[in-house]
Amino acid sequence: MKHGFVKVASATPDLKVGDVEYNVSRIIENLSAIKKEKGKIIVFPELCMTGYTCGDLFLQERLLKRAREGLEKIQAYSKEIDGLIFIGLPLAVEGKLYNVVAALNRGRLLGFTTKSFLPNYSEFYEMRQFQRGPAKARFIDYRGEKIPFGPKLLFRAKDMESCVVTAEICEDLWSPIPPSIEGALGGATIVVNASASNELVGKAAYRRELIKGQSARLICGYVYSNAGIGESTTDVVFGGHDIIAENGSVLKENKCFENEIIYSEIDTMRILMERQKNTTFSPMEDMDLISVPFEMDWEETPLTREFPKNPFVPEKTDERGKRCEEILMIQAMGLRKRLDHIGAKTAVVGISGGLDSTLALLVMVKTFELLKLDKKGIIAVTMPSFGTTDRTYTNACFMTKKLGATLREIPIGETVRSHFKDIGQDENVHDVTYENAQARERTQVLMDVANQVNGIVIGTGDLSELALGWATYNGDHMSMYGVNASIPKTLVRYLVEYYGNLTTDVELKEILFDVLDTPVSPELIPPKDGEISQRTEDLVGPYELHDFFLYYMLRFGYEKDKIFRIAKKAFDGEYKDETIEKWLDIFIRRFFNNQFKRSALPDGPKVGSVALSPRGDLRMPSDASSQSFL
Repeated sequence: MKHGFVKVASATPDLKVGDVEYNVSRIIENLSAIKKEKGKIIVFPELCMTGYTCGDLFLQERLLKRAREGLEKIQAYSKEIDGLIFIGLPLAVEGKLYNVVAALNRGRLLGFTTKSFLPNYSEFYEMRQFQRGPAKARFIDYRGEKIPFGPKLLFRAKDMESCVVTAEICEDLWSPIPPSIEGALGGATIVVNASASNELVGKAAYRRELIKGQSARLICGYVYSNAGIGESTTDVVFGGHDIIAENGSVLKENKCFENEIIYSEIDTMRILMERQKNTTFSPMEDMDLISVPFEMDWEETPLTREFPKNPFVPEKTDERGKRCEEILMIQAMGLRKRLDHIGAKTAVVGISGGLDSTLALLVMVKTFELLKLDKKGIIAVTMPSFGTTDRTYTNACFMTKKLGATLREIPIGETVRSHFKDIGQDENVHDVTYENAQARERTQVLMDVANQVNGIVIGTGDLSELALGWATYNGDHMSMYGVNASIPKTLVRYLVEYYGNLTTDVELKEILFDVLDTPVSPELIPPKDGEISQRTEDLVGPYELHDFFLYYMLRFGYEKDKIFRIAKKAFDGEYKDETIEKWLDIFIRRFFNNQFKRSALPDGPKVGSVALSPRGDLRMPSDASSQSFL
């Protein structure tokens, strides 16, 4: 459970309707398998002790007695299981029959969660046999013990504050106000659902979206176990569709019509962090909930869940295309409003032939098309200097002309040399002054050109550069509107690629894909043999690592060793552990040391859940220490 990860299991055992002894043996068989995998929260389907489709057999005392005996047998076996187990069975209490889920932990019976909403329509007729559970939980006498009985019971791990579990049963999830709402507002980070939901055309997709939506609304983990093969097929068929979700994302699901066990790890600390940030997630007052402690051994949970290497970029091609189009539109609409508000019909951008300036230019083109403005009003300025290569210069010029913008070439080499003479800088010393003087001169040129044409300067810097502080203060750090301000470098590449695949101009496509192949560089150091000599990723580290670090630190508040742990899994075989840790340390130091640059950022559109605007997403002192975070 280190770092808040709790391994959960959703199991659909084989069963025979009405054969409790057989069903118990299959449940224990599944528990034995789960024990080997170290599952901690274990969920079985609704009424799996007897089978959901027993009908009026539920009114037979012999079946109910067998179910109680079966529970005792599983309870005894649970002494060998280090986890919290949920088993569905029918239970007679005070002359009424209830559909319940029993919670077991290390040989102890912790409670009975009752089903609150009984379906009695179409193929369902549960009210014929079962009584709806009580509105509030209470204690009942069961085999000489006082046992919690009712809805919304909370099962709290003794040595893990973030692990609190509540249960609901099948139709409860489909109701307008599921019991899990109060359970989550009472502190439950994991909701389990023991279900018997039959299959119909399209129902699996609907079920999936329902579970994803509930886990998103409640900011929780959701473990759903469904009845499967073995239930009666007299009128309906059950597919054993099991799902594990977390905060709107499906972590794991099985293929319908196959009884099996699925596993994943729910990040309970991440859930708590999300709830802390979300001010609309507020506990309800006067909730009458019963809390029951349970025990688990503290250990490091082996991670089986996947962590995408590029968390800002959708993995599926069709989703990625839709995302790129949406992002380009957000960028363009932001710039459109700014130009429309100030009445500007021109905009200025520094075009280098690199990724960021290319994306900014593409966004400007889209914006001018939306405003129905002449694209000649886009002034793309190329400023050759000491580090400019023929490749980037040629790409910048050809791309500008192909897109219909106005190209201006303003060499800055002699101006920078004059400035070096003024401040006593040796041109042969390629230090930070040498580099920054060029970056600031570029910005001065752009600002003055914008004054000439009565336009504004469009910033090209991206989110990754802002996080690392890889920008010259009052140089490329500054603009009048930064269209790339919340686009990480890994996503910039896909946006340019998307545009390249979209265009029908073969020559423009070739240029855009050559830009994609060009090493990322500010081109402030003279080239060697005509090739770029200053490669950004050699200096600050791989952007795919930094974007990964950035996402999990800002989006979920992960600490360093947790980021390191999941990065090792995500980049296994690509980077050595010591390499990952080296760049992670550098990322954290640079992130803290460069907050002063982000405190003075120009406006720019937010496009994703991670952004660094000092006006909205990151209010952080410029002199905060990174030491405790390292």
